[in-house]
Amino acid sequence: MSVDAIMHTEFPEGYTVFFGADGKVIMTPQSEECSSTIRSMQIDTLALGRHAKVTSDVYLDFPADENSAPDLVILREDAQKQGKRYSFEDVLLIAEVVSVSSARKDYDDCTAKYGRYGIPVYLVVDPYAGEVVVHTEPTGTGYITARTHKYGAGKLPIELADGRTFTLDLDELPRPEPETGTR
Repeated sequence: MSVDAIMHTEFPEGYTVFFGADGKVIMTPQSEECSSTIRSMQIDTLALGRHAKVTSDVYLDFPADENSAPDLVILREDAQKQGKRYSFEDVLLIAEVVSVSSARKDYDDCTAKYGRYGIPVYLVVDPYAGEVVVHTEPTGTGYITARTHKYGAGKLPIELADGRTFTLDLDELPRPEPETGTR
């Protein structure tokens, strides 16, 4: 797709559009629940320090797979870009927020992929189920340990591989608003 074509394209409302280096256009829906959940987690990362290396929706290199742009990533303090991107080797934690259309991918596909690449901690944050699944102890096919924590259960300290602790406030994660009549 040419730059001119992109500039004159109206993408559907509620979608995040990524343009890959290989010319691929990826559209993913981003609900209000997803957006506000990511923002809430970003606020929690501030306790790691104002300049902690934290990204959202930024591509990471996974050499034998499609690159991913996770909802939230906490990187090692000494992480350095390799070319234009960080490597999976710099990642301490990945969090994916479940949307209606991404549940299978977040719960199954990403769990297998991030485990295979040795990502130390993988969080599946599900606003619809009101829970966070914390995956640790990566293996070649996923994770050995998966612990589920309900929204509203207080602060959840998560140990990072570099000795720091990321504390996720389960009381502050937004829940979907009930649907009302059409306007």
